[in-house]
Amino acid sequence: MTVASWQEIGSIQLLNKQVPLLKPGEVLVKVAASGICGTDLHICHGETPHATPKVVIGHEFSGYVHSFHPETKAYNLQVGDLVAIDPNMPCNQCTFCRNQKYHLCPHLFCIGVTVDGGMSHYVAVPARAAMPIPKKTNVDGSSVAAVTPEVAALAEPLSCVVHAIDQGHIKTGDRVLVLGAGPIGLMTTALASLSGAHVTVIEPNEMRRQTAVQSFGAAEAVAPGVLPAVRGELGEGYDVVFECVGRPATCAEAVRFAKAGGIVVWVGVTKVDDRVQVAPFEIYRKELTITSTYTNPYGIERAVNILAQGKVDWQALISHQFKLSEFSDAWEVFKAGTGLKVIIAP
Repeated sequence: MTVASWQEIGSIQLLNKQVPLLKPGEVLVKVAASGICGTDLHICHGETPHATPKVVIGHEFSGYVHSFHPETKAYNLQVGDLVAIDPNMPCNQCTFCRNQKYHLCPHLFCIGVTVDGGMSHYVAVPARAAMPIPKKTNVDGSSVAAVTPEVAALAEPLSCVVHAIDQGHIKTGDRVLVLGAGPIGLMTTALASLSGAHVTVIEPNEMRRQTAVQSFGAAEAVAPGVLPAVRGELGEGYDVVFECVGRPATCAEAVRFAKAGGIVVWVGVTKVDDRVQVAPFEIYRKELTITSTYTNPYGIERAVNILAQGKVDWQALISHQFKLSEFSDAWEVFKAGTGLKVIIAP
């Protein structure tokens, strides 16, 4: 089968590999759709310390259950089911796993980062990683998956956003600011809006600003530099600010836009050596809570259910689709940043 593999720093290459042999506890998934993520770019550039060299990338993907190892017990899965994949698998033995913080497990392995992932035709995954997509009933009585494979592939990034929204503790009527309207920023905008917040988005790209308002529930979307700076001490500013860019400048900007007593959530992934300049006195005076998000603890089932509910036009997030054989073209489109989510269908 063909796979997209990180072979050396700066290069993702198409290679041929054998279809993986299953181990006890695993299922073989025939990949249907796999999204390219900013983490894949970090891996390519050698900026993800825990990534395994020569790994097959792809941690945002969906597919159909193809087969089971004879010793695999999977009570909620059947051959042919459309499933979304939770790529993060903990050890279930360490102090974090034992205290409901499995995403901080030091022995966590990640499909598509530390072990081969979904940018391929087939992938072997632990049965517990496969989350079946809810089904809907047609008028003729037959049942089908509630969403397309392409939308199902959004479950993993959406599950990360579910965690971010949890960290923000949004209350109905809050004023929320989202910095960045890429796929993560747009998902954050949608869930914050569904939570009853008035959402403002800052984004330099006009197409993404329009998409934030037209499809993802933003009350307004403006270019950088339009909103006036705030002190936040007299009630002005935002109750919750989500940084969804992953740059030091926007991390600092998130702090400056926060209302006194507000919450700042750093969602975007910066480079390992990046540093953020903030004024400790400002954080003290405004009594801010600055928090972050790491992966998607207990979020994949919630994300799948959100997708299946159809309250948001999630298909609007997918701007480009390519075949795996066209990966180099897809990679260039992704790096150019001219679209939104780029999906690969083997």
